[in-house]
Amino acid sequence: MNLVTIYKGFAYLLMGAVLTGTTGCSDFLQEEDPSNLTPESFYTIPDHAEAALASVYADMRFYGGGAGIFSSTWQLLEATTGTSTTETAQNSDLNNLYGLIYDGRTEHVINWWNGLYKVIAQANMVLDRVPAITPMDEAQKRKILGEARFLRAWAYFYAVRLWGNVPLITAPQTASSEDFRPSPASQEQVYELIVEDLIAAEAAGLPWMDPSGRVSMAAVKSQLAKVYLTMAGFPLNRGNQYYQLAANKSLEVIEYANGNPASINLYPNYGDLHNENNGNRLEHLFMIQYNVIVAGNPMNNMFPNFKPVTFQGPSGTGSTVPTIEFYNSYEEGDRRTVNQEGFFYTSYFTNGSGEPFDLGAPYIFKHFNRAALGTFGVPGNRANNLNVPLIRFAEVLLMYAEAQNEVGGPNALAHESLKRIRDRAQLATPALGEFTTDTFREAVWRERWHELCYEQITWFDMIRLRKVYNELTNGFDDFIGHVNLSSNQPLRNMHLLMPYPLPEMQNNPNLTPQNPDYP
Repeated sequence: MNLVTIYKGFAYLLMGAVLTGTTGCSDFLQEEDPSNLTPESFYTIPDHAEAALASVYADMRFYGGGAGIFSSTWQLLEATTGTSTTETAQNSDLNNLYGLIYDGRTEHVINWWNGLYKVIAQANMVLDRVPAITPMDEAQKRKILGEARFLRAWAYFYAVRLWGNVPLITAPQTASSEDFRPSPASQEQVYELIVEDLIAAEAAGLPWMDPSGRVSMAAVKSQLAKVYLTMAGFPLNRGNQYYQLAANKSLEVIEYANGNPASINLYPNYGDLHNENNGNRLEHLFMIQYNVIVAGNPMNNMFPNFKPVTFQGPSGTGSTVPTIEFYNSYEEGDRRTVNQEGFFYTSYFTNGSGEPFDLGAPYIFKHFNRAALGTFGVPGNRANNLNVPLIRFAEVLLMYAEAQNEVGGPNALAHESLKRIRDRAQLATPALGEFTTDTFREAVWRERWHELCYEQITWFDMIRLRKVYNELTNGFDDFIGHVNLSSNQPLRNMHLLMPYPLPEMQNNPNLTPQNPDYP
């Protein structure tokens, strides 16, 4: 059963509850209406637990919600990196993100806060109510609780990286709760919960891969590796011990993949990454699920502005497009820059399926769904069910390579992990003996920028490394002082954290002080 089916089942469950309240007028007058669902009356059978968990997954789709005209919530993590720019400039909040002058009133910032804490609230409800459901198969219960803990950890991991100290809420709240207006907890406390949740999820009996899109063992271990890698760097600076933990955890995924290459692997072609039939399989270890029945793929702001690349004709916003400097920073011959084959396209077909035409510049092809939008001679089916990738096996390989290099220099497997990424791009990789720890480090970082671009990962690399890829020198600048070529503005100390949303500070007077240098 996939997540969309579960979501629809939840709706039918609620409808059934409403219908049961209409069977008899006299009974209705004498008895409590069973359609008045409350946490106390709802969490009573295993199907309720499944439906409640499905609502947590559904709430992850805040990621693709609207953030004003021609903008989406996910653009918070792209506009600030300097690897993209905009062709429309009609959304002042998005313009402020590109110009690095955002504040607590910026809609994207507000949407991220509200979206993450809704996921946390829903996960907390599952974790609080499901344990008491009886009778219920214990393996099913353990799995549901493990998934909920992963999803809570997922949300807190974003929150702590975006804002630093954040309120730590681990139980359902009401207006009478003692911590209804919580003060921020330290980053150390938040990371402690994240690791605790992920370790619990790891022990929940999850399958290694789950084609329905639910949390899998591969997703848990990969996320834990990503958390350890982040803790090793800024701002916690836990160093070698956590680089080793990151190496060990990513190695577990790589070893499973090597033994089960039909289950976890790299796709041979980049087009496979945005084929909706490949969702939740092979390279895609965890994704946000989309289906037009509930919500279609939300990456349309990557379409070029008012050019007929889809069945919709001249449309699109062009509010996230690659800078020419970043596009040109790829090595000569890199397959990832090949038109319509890699991560970019420079021409397409009129109205998605007609005669080819030149786009005049490179645009992002990484999230382009040919089946839905059209390809030469084949009109699109208009149902863009493409999921949004959050964790790919390619990232696991690069995490291992980076972490292993930090604790002991590049070994054979770290070199092979880097080489696999470059082999797919049809690029030569220097022999292991030609690398030093320093040169290997930057080689891995460059691959992270070029392989994981436009997947809302780069900004967090900039924060944890305190380094930014310089497209003109092919090296790395210190974060503070690096000039984003998209805006010609330098990054400052304030940009290491996002501002607390102003509406939340007004609602919660204990959410103080505001992060440094923000009004």
